[in-house]
Amino acid sequence: MAQETADNRKTPTRLVGYARLSSAGDQAKDRQAEDLRAAGCDRIYQEHGSDASQARPVLVRLLADLNAGDVLVVTRLDRVARSANDLLALLEKLRDRNIGFRSLGDPVDTTGPLWAFSIEFLRAIVDLEKAQSAERARESIKAAKAQGRLPGNPGLRERHPEAIEAASKAREKLYIDGLKASSETWLPVVRQLRPKHSWDNVVDVLNRRGQDWTVERLRRAVNRLVREQLAGKELLDRSPRRAPEDHLMKKVAAITIADPSLSLRDIASELEKMGERPARGGKKFQPSSVRDLLDQAHRFGLIRR
Repeated sequence: MAQETADNRKTPTRLVGYARLSSAGDQAKDRQAEDLRAAGCDRIYQEHGSDASQARPVLVRLLADLNAGDVLVVTRLDRVARSANDLLALLEKLRDRNIGFRSLGDPVDTTGPLWAFSIEFLRAIVDLEKAQSAERARESIKAAKAQGRLPGNPGLRERHPEAIEAASKAREKLYIDGLKASSETWLPVVRQLRPKHSWDNVVDVLNRRGQDWTVERLRRAVNRLVREQLAGKELLDRSPRRAPEDHLMKKVAAITIADPSLSLRDIASELEKMGERPARGGKKFQPSSVRDLLDQAHRFGLIRR
């Protein structure tokens, strides 16, 4: 995964380690950090928490900090995933961002020639587990009906308050776990843009990158991560009010922050895809107009040179 430089010399791959230490008793004798350093990791993120805890803020921050060409290294698969399904989701997200994955204690290395086979094999295991789980559920329902019992939670059917509360907590936990699992794909952009940019602008940028957000859902998600102390409170601050004519300037700033490699023509194309129109009329943005908007954004401090 080494990248080519301008003079055709390859830059070394950055190995980034992740260690999850369970209990205080285990931490004193844990060798994860030593093994990761011996494997060549120049930076190691360490998570402290019990196996029962679903919150892994250090892992979320690590995934947000990784760049294309990096390799995430762990000592064992159970340090980074709780199930085959979790592991598959992680590997697919890393693959989409051109980031490698390696487990020192398991035959999983997506930087090698068999990485595609590894992911396909893991996907087959996940599909098998889902099929077996569905079959067990069907057999359980069938057995319950044969015994004259109704399937499902009797407490919910009878509207018991404790059963309703337990179901509500289970749904909330599922929602939070989903946010934590997906946050590395959208939270870094939110951190880049908020609160200088409005929620509308942030949603525009995220959805231009293939996601599907509304302002209401994004604000709810960020609020929840702030409550879980996985995101800073400043993300919820009000964005500064600006004159209506600053609308295009803010759009250009948001697009540039999301992808600094875009050319003036690329930015113009993004604006047109968003349905924006030049302030002076017409349907097409000229590179010179985009440059003027970028200069304004620099003067207002929305982006740095």
